[in-house]
Amino acid sequence: MPHVISPSEQCGPPLSCASAAYDGRPGTIAAARDFAAGFLAETQAAGGAAVTAQTVGVVRLVVSELVTNALKHAPGPCWLDLDITGDTLRITAWDTGSALPAVLPHDAGRVGQHGLEIVVALCRRLEIEQQAVGKRIRAYVAL
Repeated sequence: MPHVISPSEQCGPPLSCASAAYDGRPGTIAAARDFAAGFLAETQAAGGAAVTAQTVGVVRLVVSELVTNALKHAPGPCWLDLDITGDTLRITAWDTGSALPAVLPHDAGRVGQHGLEIVVALCRRLEIEQQAVGKRIRAYVAL
């Protein structure tokens, strides 16, 4: 399903970065969640950051929300980059959509559109940047 790009040598040991590209076929969101969980498991097994089950759950949810938004609001493929620096995992979702998403204020009565609200609540920081083609969204999760 995803085209997984091997970790580059510049990541250095232990495994600290990985990338995958997705074409939006059915199962993409689940594949992206599994990719992120697998990355964390491999990193920990290689002697990298210790990761709790709760953190894996948070990462899976954040990845799910970011990839869902990319598939829902952008034509074309999306890419997912994961990299660890110190005690932080940076999750970067790239897509081809030109519209920047807005983090809506909390509204318990609103049906839907809570994805980025959830991401903001779970992450240390969220960055949304326009690119020459599309956009890049970065979420920083404490490990």
